[in-house]
Amino acid sequence: MILQDFRRQGICLAKSPRCKKRTVLAAASRTLVEQTLIFFCFLTLLGGCRSSQDSAKPSVELTKIPPAAQGGRERVDTISGRVTGARSDQKIVVYARSGPWWVQPWPEQALIPIQADSTWTTPTHLGFEYGAMLVEPSYHPAPTMDIFPTTGGQIVAVSTVKGTGQVSLAPTVPLQFSGYDWKVRTIASDRGGMNNLYDGDNAWIDNRGAMHLRIKQKEDKWSCAEVVISRSLGYGTYIVTVRDTSKLEPAAVLSLNTFDDWGGDQHYREIDTEVSRWGDAASKNNAQFGIQPFYVPGNVAPFVAPAGPITYSMHWESGRANFKAVRGTSMRPGAAVISEHDFTSGVPSAGQERFQLLFYVVASDKNPLQKDAEVVVEKFEYLP
Repeated sequence: MILQDFRRQGICLAKSPRCKKRTVLAAASRTLVEQTLIFFCFLTLLGGCRSSQDSAKPSVELTKIPPAAQGGRERVDTISGRVTGARSDQKIVVYARSGPWWVQPWPEQALIPIQADSTWTTPTHLGFEYGAMLVEPSYHPAPTMDIFPTTGGQIVAVSTVKGTGQVSLAPTVPLQFSGYDWKVRTIASDRGGMNNLYDGDNAWIDNRGAMHLRIKQKEDKWSCAEVVISRSLGYGTYIVTVRDTSKLEPAAVLSLNTFDDWGGDQHYREIDTEVSRWGDAASKNNAQFGIQPFYVPGNVAPFVAPAGPITYSMHWESGRANFKAVRGTSMRPGAAVISEHDFTSGVPSAGQERFQLLFYVVASDKNPLQKDAEVVVEKFEYLP
């Protein structure tokens, strides 16, 4: 109707010489209206195309979500979901986050088939959050990840959700040491690339106030020790005195470090002093200072920890972590320095990290652990 009205008006005006100017304006108006209508039609068609494309985009969702709980080999539930727009040969990969994201239920069982009705289900160890990915059949899932991935490449669609209910932490055994409250781990962990048991009775305080950490064999597996301070201390100086560790087997690891379960974006704020040969008896060095990730050049400073008691310190401030190891039972002036190193790149900022002491086993084909082991931590100090 609009175009017809303008056409009539244009014919009428054209018959009158006095209205030539109005005729030109009418023609221009007619052209503008026609162009406007064409433009809106184009937008409508384009929107329809986009809506059609969006609706056809593959997606994955989680329909049965396990509780939010600290993970461990002993704690298993079922997770389920459905997909839309997926091909029959594509697979689902599920991760649970407890510290890092761990592929579920195990690395060798990570590619989960999609059923004919577009649903999927799998056992999973518990975590604080859960994530599912729709992937191409040739995708190779990583055993662990710091950050959950986005779509792209062989990852077709992703979805993450928090576990249901209030966060449930695994039971721990309380311990008091050097004036601080600590918690002893009681569930399994994949620390060091080997699934070890952790028992509450593998850490105790003797009558002189020293902490003992033990590795012992239990049901054909190694049972290890992990003790975590009950609150975050943040920036400052952390000092730990340890008795002789020179006789440790190559596969045993003593780790003195900060760790933040919620800090995946900063490599869990892990800053370490570690005493170990990492399963290699031929290694010249048996200790190292480091910040994560260890694969970055310059993030690890190895050294030789001699026999006898050693005091380790780590001074942490914004953008800097200074490590030092000295002979003896304190950082007294004049103490003989064994090793010292400054990290000024990639140092994490303070967050929700906790200081922890771990004594565990790494996998080693050459030099697997042969017998029970024990280390003694004389004292812990923190200076703000």
